Amino acid sequence: MNKITYFIIFFILISGCSFNKNSKFWTATQNIKEEKKEIYKDILVKEEALKHELNSNLKIKINHIIENNSENKIYHNNDGKSNFNGLLKKISKYKFSKIENFYELEPSIAFYNKNLIFFDNKGSILQFNEKSKLIWKKNYYSKSEKKTKPVLQFANNKKFLIVADNIAKYYMLDLQNGNLIWDKENLAPFNSQIKIYKDKFFIIDFSNTLRCFSIKDGSELWNIKTENTLIRSQKKLSMVIVNDILYFNNSIGDISAVDIRKGELLWQLPTQSSLIYESAFSLETSDIITDKKSIFFSNNKNQLFSIDLATGSFNWENKINSNLRPSLIGNYLFTVSLEGYLIVIDKNNGNIIRVTDIFKNFKTKKRKEIRPSGFVIGLKNLYLSTSNGRLIVIDTASGKIKSTFKIDNEKISRPIILDQNLYLIKDNAIIKLN
Repeated sequence: MNKITYFIIFFILISGCSFNKNSKFWTATQNIKEEKKEIYKDILVKEEALKHELNSNLKIKINHIIENNSENKIYHNNDGKSNFNGLLKKISKYKFSKIENFYELEPSIAFYNKNLIFFDNKGSILQFNEKSKLIWKKNYYSKSEKKTKPVLQFANNKKFLIVADNIAKYYMLDLQNGNLIWDKENLAPFNSQIKIYKDKFFIIDFSNTLRCFSIKDGSELWNIKTENTLIRSQKKLSMVIVNDILYFNNSIGDISAVDIRKGELLWQLPTQSSLIYESAFSLETSDIITDKKSIFFSNNKNQLFSIDLATGSFNWENKINSNLRPSLIGNYLFTVSLEGYLIVIDKNNGNIIRVTDIFKNFKTKKRKEIRPSGFVIGLKNLYLSTSNGRLIVIDTASGKIKSTFKIDNEKISRPIILDQNLYLIKDNAIIKLN
């Protein structure tokens, strides 16, 4: 065999896509190349988002549906629709020291009867009465811990306040006087909601571990570990509880179902490609909400999911770009995209019913800098807060903007409705409107 023959055989082996398509060697090479191509495609693909109106003149009748069941609010994360129809006049202001990096945080309020509970930038816990008068102030952090400016999460059962933070401490206070009942430390900081359920409470930490603790003394009863990565969620992780089963998400987009009574994992569903989640440090998911049959949530990667509670399988998926907690009213799922579009969806099939541009009054250049912070639905209106300190009032039936209020020049929190009052948190105060 001469040199020319060797050269021809070698050339066919290294470039034989057109010469030897049936070769097993080439088929393997082809598959590898295609797999790599898909990886890069997933990582580098430009995110698409819904950026047009749809049926913007369609009116949706939901006036007869009121979702103000306390159970839904506590366990299911679904604010639904309240009977709030306030005039949005400022009636009170609760002051506290400024919170560091407020723009990146999602601070929430705890309520005790008509009193309000919050924290300051040194980890002090403050309880105010309805007239914004301070009842008590407690701090259980050392001097060095105060310098870290701990961020606190709250949950209460009308007698006690459970507190967890981002420096791995958790403890319980008496709501009457703020006195410490017990305090503990975890192996990793916490970054999730706290759910109290009967004699237990649940938190997720930075290691993507769901931990179940006893209310009595804070001892750990069991834990469920999910895949741990270097990814840290930019938003608080979320959970809901239905019939002794807890559903939660982690920082890489996995959804898990756990039997509370046994501490056993029932199912787990990845929502992000295992090939790209190490690069998905910017993943931000919304809170999970439920109608007791399915769970619903979205993310800033242009995905909104409906997942069957019983099986952990996808009901449907839609391309909507949002990290805001959605709301369910009857068969309607409401959400707002990060680009400022109010979207109404049929929860049963994922079909988009109406899309309304609620940022259209902002100039194009300014619009790119504004993001929605969150929303809540009252009797007739949807109340949306923004990253530039605005509260936008939208007619729920038509989707049209009714009015806009300037609360601050910078980010304000998601609106919270309780007892015919609307609360907004800004960098150094809580504003109470009615």
